[in-house]
Order: sequence, then C-alpha cells, then structure tokens
Amino acid sequence: MAYVIGVDCGTSGTKTVLFDEKGTVVASKTIEYPMYQPKNGYAEQDPADWAGAMVNTIKAVMAQSGVNKNDVKGIGISGQMHGLVMLDKDNNVLRKSIIWCDQRTANEVAWMNEHVGEKKLIEITANPALTGWTAAKILWVKNNEPEIYSKVAHILLPKDYLRFVLTHEYATEVSDASGMQLLDVPNRKWSDELLSAFEIDKNWLGKVHESCEITGTLTKAMADELGLNEGTIVVGGAGDNAAAAIGTGVCEDGKAFTTIGTSGVVFAHTSGIAIDPKGRVHTCCAAVPNSWHVMGVTQGAGLSLKWFRDNFCNPEKETAKYMGVDEYYLMDKQAETVPVGANRLLYLPYLMGERTPHLDPNARGVFFGLSAMHTKKEMLRAVMEGVSYSLRDCVEVFREMDINVSDMMACGGGGSSPLWRSMLADLYNCPVKTASSKEGPALGVALLSMVGAGIYSSVPEACKAVVATDKIQQPNAEAVPEYEKFYQLYREIYPALKAQFAKLAQL
Repeated sequence: MAYVIGVDCGTSGTKTVLFDEKGTVVASKTIEYPMYQPKNGYAEQDPADWAGAMVNTIKAVMAQSGVNKNDVKGIGISGQMHGLVMLDKDNNVLRKSIIWCDQRTANEVAWMNEHVGEKKLIEITANPALTGWTAAKILWVKNNEPEIYSKVAHILLPKDYLRFVLTHEYATEVSDASGMQLLDVPNRKWSDELLSAFEIDKNWLGKVHESCEITGTLTKAMADELGLNEGTIVVGGAGDNAAAAIGTGVCEDGKAFTTIGTSGVVFAHTSGIAIDPKGRVHTCCAAVPNSWHVMGVTQGAGLSLKWFRDNFCNPEKETAKYMGVDEYYLMDKQAETVPVGANRLLYLPYLMGERTPHLDPNARGVFFGLSAMHTKKEMLRAVMEGVSYSLRDCVEVFREMDINVSDMMACGGGGSSPLWRSMLADLYNCPVKTASSKEGPALGVALLSMVGAGIYSSVPEACKAVVATDKIQQPNAEAVPEYEKFYQLYREIYPALKAQFAKLAQL
C-alpha cells in the first residue's frame, strides 16, 4: 500500500494527515499558533510557527501510524492564501508575514488602480486590486519599511515557504499564485507588465508550476528529521479553496461547492477562463492543469447564525447541554417549524459589509418586514434563509458568466445542517451533496501528490477513485417557486438601501 501526506497550513493551526492511496485517514495531527495584531486592521503570523507546526505534525503522524517511510510516496501542501513571506539572500525571514485578513494597504490599492488602471488589473489578474492580496502588501513594505525592503531576495506565499523548508526550492503553483495579483491568470505565468509597473524583481518570485507537478524533493537533513526518505517528492499543492475543491471532487465543468463557515464561499470549476468585468467574483487558476475556478464570497454567512446564537439563544445552549446535543441542532429544529419565507420576514446578512455581488464595505445587516407576530424562531429561519439568498447571489453571477452549476457539494459547519442544505438545493434548484471525507484541503493536496507520484494519471481520475458522496439533498419541487418569490424581493432590498448605508457610515 502507498501512502501520502497532506499538510494544510491554516490561520489558526496546521493540520497534517497521512492517507493511504484510497484516501483513508491513517493518522492526523493539528498544532495551533497565534496571530499578531500590532495595530487595528493589522494581522500577522510568524513563518517559524508554521514551519515548526508542519515539522512536528509530520513527525507525529509518522510516529502514530507506524507506516514504513519507504511506503510514503509524496507530500502535498495547502495553505492560507495571499500571505507575504520575505527572505533575505541568506534565506532569513525578514519580518512577520502579513496575512490574508490584514487591511492596512488601502493607499497601495488606490495607487495600483491609479497607476495601472482597474480595467487593466482585471484583464491581467482576473480580479480587482484588493487590500488582502499580496501585491499591495509588497508595496506597503516598500513604502513603509524601506530598510527591510532593501534586503529582499525572495518572496513566497505561506505554503511555499513550507515547501522551501522541506526542499530548499523557491517555487509556487498556479492556484495560490493567482491570489498575489502578480500572475497573468489567463496565461498562468508571472506578468512582466505588472512586475515592471510595481518595480518588483521577477527573480524574487518562485518558479510557477501546475498544482500536481513535482516541485522538489525532501533534503537529506529534513528527511532525517521527519523520519522520511531523502528524495520524497513534494508537489505544487494548492491554495486552501482550490485544495478543498479537489478534496470534494470539484474538478470538472458543472461541479461546484458551497462552504458555510464564518464567511460563505461558492466555488465553481471551469475549463475555460471566465472573468467578471465588474470584479464581483474572483477568478483563479484551478488545481487541475489548464482549468480555472470562480469564487464568490459572502462575508457574514455562518457568522450571522453565530451572532444570532450568541445574542438570542441562551435557552437553546442550556437545553443542548442537558440533552448532550449541539445547540445548532436545536436551532435547526426550531427553524424547521417555520414555513418558507419565515412568515414574510427577510434578513440581509451584511454584518461585515459584503463582497459578492455588491463589493460594499458599508453594507450592514437588516431584518426586513419585522412585525409584532414574529418570534425568535421566525428570525432564526430568516437568518438561515438570508444567508442562502446571499449564496444564490454568487451563483447568479456565475450564470451571467455562462458557468454551469448543476452538481453542488456542501462543506463547512453549515454544510452539516440538513435544513441549510435543503434551502440551498431549493434555491440553486439542483442536488446538494456532502462528501464522505471531511478532510477537504488536506485530502485535496494528498490527491495532487498521488498524481505527482504516478499513483493516478490525472487529477479527475484521482478524485473519481477516492472522493465519495455521503448524503444527497434533492430540491423540493413545491418549495422552489416559494423561495424564488422571496429571493426576488430580497434582491431589491440592498439597492434600495445602498445610499443610506453610505450615509450611516458617515455618521
């Protein structure tokens, strides 16, 4: 039996999973680490923490499993996207990594739009300039920390720094590189035009690979430390969402997934490049060679339900303790007693502003239609429906772009709710499934390493062999037109309030 290792470098911790070639989990270990916020809006992490967590989790899964190191055929790494790791000529890390959720770069984004132009940026990088993406962070260091910038010799993304630790290779791959705003996304290579405009040395950037290609092999020193063989392959891997797509089998046209975590993501595979000229959804290279993916993001998905739980559901929390069940299970049961449309109550889930489709940081949450007849359970149902409407908004943008979404997986905490899955199935009007494995990104990069090691001949073949479906929720023919009526009204509320949201932000 052959085995592979999937490493997932997240924001709260790094999880490493040892899989066999059939995708069965043999051993798993997670190590957490801190995030630093030196000022309001700043978010940083220490790359040494990621490296230590990766090394120690790999050692732990090898020790737990008792698997012979000769049977471990490859390593894949997934990671949080957009983080900036700067190394000097001696490979020392120059400063803490400015990570994906950092918001300090508004001036740099304005300069990028002015200097290159919004239209040109979308043409080349398939996305508008964004504060969280890497190019703006590089420019921020240049503008604010010139003494550090003068020493830069290499720039890597979080997972690519981990690759360097394992292999001593400076490399990246197309899915993660797409989130730097330096990649020519249609042509899957660094953009000389943008590097020149931003005065960033191309030699600082790693070589760009496809996600399932071999990017290097374990050095002797690292192999000895990990208890693995020198020369064990390390493949390109993928950014977290691209890796989750492979781990849920989203690797062909028509396939998509919805994640309801703190934020909500709708992600669809496409074999042809599709760019939204309005910049409402992100387009990136997929972890499948010569394919792309589009991704819509709603900021306040699971966050809305957590906010409602924390402020209004103490009785459910207490009852759940006595019953030995999850409080969300009881909240689901309450919401199930309310009909579609929550007795004419709608909710806009814009607690943290919104990205898709409105790109409006001033948008805020709204209960619309509240009356004296409404109780907590209607409000609860309205919150779940409002999040589902916001996810349908993402799918509508895909449809405008001629991207077929007919086979939907559900992941994340919200994906485990049968009620939420039924709402999505009815609003998308297509079956919504869950995957048997809950390993997502770690499984995705493990599958990529199986392709790199020659266990499977292609990414779709690996997905077909390993990824299995657990539950399937079919749309309810009676509920579909009911939801449609409320969804169409939901779509009218934000435009009617947009100017008032802006005024509120100025008060």
